Amino acid sequence: MTDTQGTNMLGCYGHPELRTPRLDRLAAEGIRFDRAYTCQPVCGPARAALFTGQFPHTTGSWANCLPLSQITRTIGQRLRAAGIHTAYVGKWHLDGSDYFGLGRCPDGWDPAYWYDMRNYLEELTPAERRLSRQESANLNPGIQREFTFAHRCSNRAIDFLNKHHAEDFLLVLSYDEPHGPFLCPEPYASQFRDFVYPPKRNHTDPLTDKPEHQRIWAGPACASSTTPEIRFPHYFGCNAFVDDEIGRVLDAVERFAPGALVIFTSDHGDLLGSHRLWNKGPVAYEETANIPLLVRWPGQSPVRAACRHPVSHIDVVPTLLDYFGQPRLGMLEGRSLLPCFRDPSVRVNEAVFIEFGRYETDHDGFGGFQLMRAICDGRYKLVINLLTSDELYDLDSDPEEMINLIHDSRHSTVRDRLHDQLLEWMNRTRDPFRGYYWERRPWRADARPATWDYTGMTRQRIVEPDEPQQLDYATGLEITATTRKK
Repeated sequence: MTDTQGTNMLGCYGHPELRTPRLDRLAAEGIRFDRAYTCQPVCGPARAALFTGQFPHTTGSWANCLPLSQITRTIGQRLRAAGIHTAYVGKWHLDGSDYFGLGRCPDGWDPAYWYDMRNYLEELTPAERRLSRQESANLNPGIQREFTFAHRCSNRAIDFLNKHHAEDFLLVLSYDEPHGPFLCPEPYASQFRDFVYPPKRNHTDPLTDKPEHQRIWAGPACASSTTPEIRFPHYFGCNAFVDDEIGRVLDAVERFAPGALVIFTSDHGDLLGSHRLWNKGPVAYEETANIPLLVRWPGQSPVRAACRHPVSHIDVVPTLLDYFGQPRLGMLEGRSLLPCFRDPSVRVNEAVFIEFGRYETDHDGFGGFQLMRAICDGRYKLVINLLTSDELYDLDSDPEEMINLIHDSRHSTVRDRLHDQLLEWMNRTRDPFRGYYWERRPWRADARPATWDYTGMTRQRIVEPDEPQQLDYATGLEITATTRKK
């Protein structure tokens, strides 16, 4: 996986000018998922869902520096317990520390291969550390490939494949690239020096019918009538560079484990000026929430195939457990994608969900606390922004999400249907931020009156197979149903 690489950054998703030949080849050798979504378009929370199979609001990691709860188990822990060799190389971002991590291997992964960004920095001199955090390091005389985090991560992954390919294994390779500071060697550092990213219509979105927090985020750009010129030579160069590093590892897979299931994704995308916004944050626009998902499974998956049905990072852990023949666990909040790995026409999810709580508790920027919950059924996307106003888009007729249909009476039936599904999901997953206020939106004419009891239900956690069953507060006895009337 990569960091900050949406579908708007890959050739196989319609951007050949960005030069990602190895990922394009991977897509041609398997399945490209066109409606794959992150669970939260921020690094840590996205990874929390991807590696636990539970939503950020369930794991407690709903902002970048909030760690996973002590009762949350990762796919590494689950598969290691089943006798699978599990190794993790690269950015983790789930230990509650700073951006770089603690440098300590968490339970569930092979310590011999653990290598996070703190480990990388500790290999460098103080001067090299500072250099590694400066985009200007790409300028004359530039840096060597061997200096980069990506290259060192690739080397460890290749070493693992060389030594352990005969075993049942799960190897995770998590690049920081192309995330800033976009370090990359030549020829990538200068390859996009004169390149201007092709603008879309939504780059001039005036945001007049969009939520207030988006206009505050855009700032003076809202009033501009000009199309922004998008020049990020080192971001685009680093994007092409990490594609080449991925190619090195894919070559090793083909050499040592040619039959292996290969899954590629990224944690989230970058808005790149669409809707007058940059970076990532409390929006569910396609540019940041719709992430690449490519699958190659020799002898099982078709080639040059595409899936248009909605899938999510929340489905990855159930998929891997299914692949290794492990039982389905009740606390997991996604579904196995193995059926559509074999046949992309199979629809696994009726809809998928996206959330947002806060970018990072360490920062007073990025809008602060911005509660968002969203649902996408593959065509329509409903976004509830609790503190501002809401959005509804038809991705078939309006793929750039320019027309907010939230108050359009012609779409009230589909809007209310998605809203009901969203509320049910919040209740079912024990979303700690759930309450009557999510239902009582200005456009929901049939919303129930506000009550202090809301649904009047008790919802206790589904426990792990080796945990004692939870007890009923009223009786002290083991519960017989996790969800019941108070």
